Amino acid sequence: MTQIKACLFDLDGVLVDTAKYHYIAWKELAESLGFLFTEQDNERLKGVSRVASLNILLEIGGLTLDEEEKAQLAERKNNRYIEYIAKMDSSEILPGALKFLEECRDQGIKVALGSASKNAMTILNNTGLTPYFDAIIDGTHTSAAKPDPEVFLLGATAVNIHPEHCVVFEDAEAGIIAATRAGMISVGIGSPQTLRAANMVVPSLAHISVAVLRESFAVV
Repeated sequence: MTQIKACLFDLDGVLVDTAKYHYIAWKELAESLGFLFTEQDNERLKGVSRVASLNILLEIGGLTLDEEEKAQLAERKNNRYIEYIAKMDSSEILPGALKFLEECRDQGIKVALGSASKNAMTILNNTGLTPYFDAIIDGTHTSAAKPDPEVFLLGATAVNIHPEHCVVFEDAEAGIIAATRAGMISVGIGSPQTLRAANMVVPSLAHISVAVLRESFAVV
């Protein structure tokens, strides 16, 4: 029987409602550059690093810039995003997230963060989620962006659990692909149409429990 020993979580859109702040900050940047950036465009940025996100945004706007200009724009967007998340509190934890994290801890399941965000610690501290994690792997610890599996493999190593015993919770297609490449079970948070490659899809963490996970993925 395959035993679930660790749960690895993306941050934005899975545990906390910060995805909207990323979108607002990118949208403001695009408008300052003279083009529109829609919510549909924003779907391409989910689970993607800041640099890769900027490249996608510039592609949408049909702009070609040198590396120095890109660095300035990335910093500008990040500064705006930081202004927004600095005001966050526990009210922005998504439905079911806190309860599920507590259940994992009570059931002896290791909990790790696997996020591309370089601002993860600010968000976790402001929302009070930091104590729930046995390991935190964010954008300051990785060199490769999802769909590369690096962030999840580092998370599994940090909690000393083999990948086949890990479940990843993701709201982005790139994250689901990364989980699969890491040899882990994937649970999509969001739309089955967007996350069809996931082993399971639920609307939010309010729709999942440790018991359901064990029942769904136990293999004899």
